[in-house]
Amino acid sequence: MPVLSVLVVVPCGMRKIWDVDHGAGPTPARNAYVGAPFKVNRRYAEKFADRWVILSAKYGFIDPDFIIPENYDVTFKRPETQPVSLGELRRQIVEKGLNNFSKVVVLGGRDYVDVARRAFEGFEVTVVAPTFGLPIGKAMKRVRKAIQDSVPFDC
Repeated sequence: MPVLSVLVVVPCGMRKIWDVDHGAGPTPARNAYVGAPFKVNRRYAEKFADRWVILSAKYGFIDPDFIIPENYDVTFKRPETQPVSLGELRRQIVEKGLNNFSKVVVLGGRDYVDVARRAFEGFEVTVVAPTFGLPIGKAMKRVRKAIQDSVPFDC
């Protein structure tokens, strides 16, 4: 039975620290993704979530302090890149206690939202995706407005 309130899931990003700093070594996940969409979604999560995690196509659900050792190019959009399996994601949900939240807010595009929804299927949580289906620019604008107005999404 869920006892905590809001978990925010932020999708990883294609642009990573190693794309801009070739000498960067192992980096905490919160700092490894450097694209604008990730940064905006991270700000939302830091402001409104009781806990937040990053959904990485390579590593699954990771905490912001998880150390990413090096650059990688894995995405749910391209199965040939061998993204993490649904079974592994479901195992992580239980292992990390992500099923103890009453609401899971998934920010990001269709592919990551679909994966997150399937991963949480069958758990007693409400999964919402307030920017689902929006073009990236409109999604970022909506997230920025929520941050600026200090009003979390009420989905």
